Amino acid sequence: MNRHINIPIFIPHLGCPFDCIFCNQKKISSTINPPEPSDVGEIIERHLKTIAVDSEIEVAFFGGSFTAIDEDLQIAYLEAVKPYLKSGDISSIRISTRPDFIDKSILELLNQYGVKTIELGVQSLSDEVLKKSCRAYKKDDVFKAVHLIKAHNFNLGIQLMIGLPGDNYELDMLTTKETITLLPDMVRIYPTLVIRDTDLAMTYDKGLYEPLSLDEAVTITKHMYLQFRVYDINVIRMGLYPSEDLLSDDTLIAGPFHSAFGELVMQEIFYDQAEWLVESVKDKAHFTNRLYLYVNPRDISKMIGNKKQNISKLKKSLQIEEIIVKSWDSLEQNSIGISADAIYPEFILTREEYLEILPATLV
Repeated sequence: MNRHINIPIFIPHLGCPFDCIFCNQKKISSTINPPEPSDVGEIIERHLKTIAVDSEIEVAFFGGSFTAIDEDLQIAYLEAVKPYLKSGDISSIRISTRPDFIDKSILELLNQYGVKTIELGVQSLSDEVLKKSCRAYKKDDVFKAVHLIKAHNFNLGIQLMIGLPGDNYELDMLTTKETITLLPDMVRIYPTLVIRDTDLAMTYDKGLYEPLSLDEAVTITKHMYLQFRVYDINVIRMGLYPSEDLLSDDTLIAGPFHSAFGELVMQEIFYDQAEWLVESVKDKAHFTNRLYLYVNPRDISKMIGNKKQNISKLKKSLQIEEIIVKSWDSLEQNSIGISADAIYPEFILTREEYLEILPATLV
């Protein structure tokens, strides 16, 4: 399978008439002014020079609400990409937008210009959370937009946020379950951050909003991720991309930001999966004071955890004095093997097998 690469073109706030409580796209995207349509070719050319020739390349208009832009400007942007679609240098176009800026005529235009994927900034499927976040649409509007997008044969992405004003774990899991019913092709999960020059920053300064802790955000995202994977829905990103501006003290005021947020989520999953495997076979195995964990070489860091945290927690939980993590090329990624010796894994649990037991065990 060829590697999929996005060429991102950020159009912060362009076309969006709303000021959502959490949003300052100029800060998040590290872009002050949106590029002109005449700049698009240069952006594409610059990226093409760094991308392997056998990659599947997509131009992605991110940041703003693309379909809320004046139609002539939409066409100008899309026309700028057209020569690269015709030459085969670019395979398709992806756009992000709001659910309330989707209708039949918009979708027909996007189809005409080679757009294949539409990502909807849904954020939540709780009307109360949407209202408190000043999103200006309701859950029903999301369902209507999704129905139209699927009827026009686009790939569908759903972007969700956790930790918004009025949000909680139960609402996040309800949003997850309802999102699953929409059958998106992909999902992104973003913890809410307090960004300077937003209404949320003012609410936070007044003591009226408390962001999630990093541990809370990781755990909630983990449960959402696992539920999506149970239904074979891809989660293509967890956590906001760490741009230089976002990392500066001037931009990020508070919230559960980590430059490797998605890695932290995966580390927790590896911990849970390993603990479940050991507990499920302990009556058959002969573990004493030493346990060997086997993973694919690419999964070593996920199994060990940040600052070897997973190993420390497993020792305490399983009451084993020594746990040694070893790479095993024959194991599929996301699989874990265990043994009482260093010869080979005696018991193996794949991620698919682990997901099968989750509906009965995951709250």
